[in-house]
Formats: sequence, structure tokens, C-alpha cells
Amino acid sequence: MEIFDLVWIGFVITGLGTLFLIGEVLVNARGIFGILGIGFITVYFGAYLESGSFITMLILYFVGLLLIIIDGKVVNDGTLATIGMVIMLIAVALAAPNLTAGLYSVLGVLIGGAGSFLFLKVFKKRKMWTKLALKDQLTKEAGYNSMNMDYELLIGQVGITLNDMRPVGTIRINNKDFSAVSDGQWIERNSEVRVVEVDGTRILVELVQNQNKETVGMD
Repeated sequence: MEIFDLVWIGFVITGLGTLFLIGEVLVNARGIFGILGIGFITVYFGAYLESGSFITMLILYFVGLLLIIIDGKVVNDGTLATIGMVIMLIAVALAAPNLTAGLYSVLGVLIGGAGSFLFLKVFKKRKMWTKLALKDQLTKEAGYNSMNMDYELLIGQVGITLNDMRPVGTIRINNKDFSAVSDGQWIERNSEVRVVEVDGTRILVELVQNQNKETVGMD
């Protein structure tokens, strides 16, 4: 077909293909973007390559895309995404009939990939593999209780230190021992302390003034 003789046509095809494929990953397009993206990329490789090379380069392109997906959803450090993008660029560049067409095709992949993020402003973001990472805040408002209820009941109670707190140490309240931390204070052993805050299992205490060290919490 004469249209594929145009050196810039690869820019259009690879740009649209990458735009829709990465867009399918980013937003919930019900598979429509995926079908369009696969169609454009298949047309691109099919137009310039024989059957054997066509399959190889097509697989190479989608391997690169898969690495980008894995990085974004699982690893999230950018290494696999970079490798994946390089693989995609190599695939479209090698498939092009000449250097100029190859450069256009590479540019199409880059612009198409960047442009796909614009879909996030229009469509609902896809929530793929959310079970791999807990993104919700564990708050009471969200239906969670991150505090140990026994620890929460300690707020306001008075105990005694079993060792020097520097600032971490062990305290005893109602004949039970707990690991606690002072707010930067160095509190001596057998000092009265009061629980002022509990964050999960982290107990924050402060020194009680005018203390009676002999009886508190040591029954």
C-alpha cells in the first residue's frame, strides 16, 4: 500500500498503538483501548515485516509493554519500565524500512506513551492488582482499628519504670509489663510515669511529678 511508503506514517501508527495500549493499562476502558492498540501495532509490524520477523518483533514489543506494567504495578522503581521502553523502541526501530522511518516510529512510541496519561483526566483510573499493595489508610473512619484496644485503655494510667528509659524502656501498669518510650526524656528506674498517647502498640509516657515510687504498679 502506498500509504506505508510515507516515512512519517510509522509515527502515526506506533503513536496511536502505544497511546491506546498504555491507556488501557491506566484507565478502565473496558478493553476498547486494548483492542485498538493491538490493532495499530499489528498493522505496523505487518506492513514492514515478513511473517517470521513480524511475530518476533511483535512479541518483543509486547514484552517491553509487559515490563512497564509490572514495574508500575508491582516493583515501582523505574528499572523494569526503562528496560521495557527501550525494548519497545528497539522493536519498532528495527521493523522500520529505513532510518528516517525508524526515527519517526520511535518518536511515535515516546509521544504516544506520554500522551496516554491524559486519559487519566477523562476516564476512571484502573485499579489493577490492588491486593498486592494496601493503599487505604487504616483509620477508624475507614472501618479499621489500628490500635490494640488493651493499649488504648492505658491512656491516662500511671505505672512505674522497670529500667532506665533512654528513652525506650519497660513499664509496669496493673501488674502487666509494656514496652514504652518517653518524649526524649531520660527517666530513671522506679519512676512514676503516665501514659499520654498510644499509637498502635507504641506507648508514649511522661514523668509524673511529686511521685510516690514505692507502690505504683508494683503490686
